Amino acid sequence: MDFDVAVIGAGAAGMMCAAQAGQRGRRVLLIEHYHALGEKIRISGGGRCNFTNVNAGPANYLSRNPDFCRSALARYTPAHFVRLVERHGIAYHEKKLGQLFCDDSSLDLIRMLKRECDAGCVQWRMPCAVADVTREGDHFAVATAEGPVRASSLVVATGGLTVPKIGATPFGYRIAERFGLAVVPPRPALVPLAFAPDALARYGDLTGVSVDAEVSCNGGRFRENLLFTHRGLSGPAILQISSYWDGRAPLAIDLMPGTDAQAWLFARRRSDARLSNLLAERLPKRFAQQWCAAHGVAAPVRDLPEARLREVARALAHWEVLPSGTLGYQKAEVTAGGVDTRGLSSRTMAATAVPGLFFIGEVVDVTGWLGGYNFQWAWSSGHAAGQFA
Repeated sequence: MDFDVAVIGAGAAGMMCAAQAGQRGRRVLLIEHYHALGEKIRISGGGRCNFTNVNAGPANYLSRNPDFCRSALARYTPAHFVRLVERHGIAYHEKKLGQLFCDDSSLDLIRMLKRECDAGCVQWRMPCAVADVTREGDHFAVATAEGPVRASSLVVATGGLTVPKIGATPFGYRIAERFGLAVVPPRPALVPLAFAPDALARYGDLTGVSVDAEVSCNGGRFRENLLFTHRGLSGPAILQISSYWDGRAPLAIDLMPGTDAQAWLFARRRSDARLSNLLAERLPKRFAQQWCAAHGVAAPVRDLPEARLREVARALAHWEVLPSGTLGYQKAEVTAGGVDTRGLSSRTMAATAVPGLFFIGEVVDVTGWLGGYNFQWAWSSGHAAGQFA
């Protein structure tokens, strides 16, 4: 069967691209190997899908080529997607920090994208595995479980390695490598981090305890909640900083963000109370006790020399924690790394050395912050490719 465009992957980016190309009058086939449509959309945001962030811009994305995302994000903005949502009558709300969620169900978005594809007369093969992709002259030959397909343009929207139980595979990376494109080594991102054994022994019983903290590492800095788990650290601040963590550098955690820890301590230096009791004014009591025990601070504050108070203040503002690793793709929100953007056009998402071959969404080395940014990249990159495929 011959098509103008074959899109592999019917997730957020794939459906957006297929709909755009179809509505341009292109004959489009959308191929999805998983049995459920838009499963990652369905499970996101607790079933309500944080579908964009009104603040999304290039500064909210990580890539070896940080300027690559600028063009697509500028040409299809959060406001554009919101207008699409409103046109389909989907109610939504802003939760915090510019994060937009469906009022009712993420299924509303999946139905919206399916209707947009239908408006472009997109044809489907689902569930349908793709065994191989080759180049035959000026066409791509796609070997599928339902027979061969030929297409002038091929769009790879296969996502990353996140949540393998819903169908994640490295197939998109293999296609890129087959056609000579480099792949930035993928890794879990927006993912909880594991404590090393000594830290787990100290803090492992604090599961469920939450702390307002500012966490920094390798140029990233986020102030949000930090959550202790039975394996290590999670919560928004940790998920955010995990994308910046290289597996070697320790995290720097400010346990008193917005406060001069030294001035705060010195104002209480004549107190008869133990430091853990004073810190309980600002931190969960159980954590304050564990932290003070770990730092060898047991005496009443008035008995601590000024030099020791300064040491404690520095530790409160710069608590260093070296994770032992991440909790892997099963717990990650997204995959960092992917198809190297230096081989792609930032305007069209096409491979510069392979006419007609496009890569969009999570399979590309563009990773957004937590809070709707990765869905916006899916919409923006999918829209860009849909105008040219």
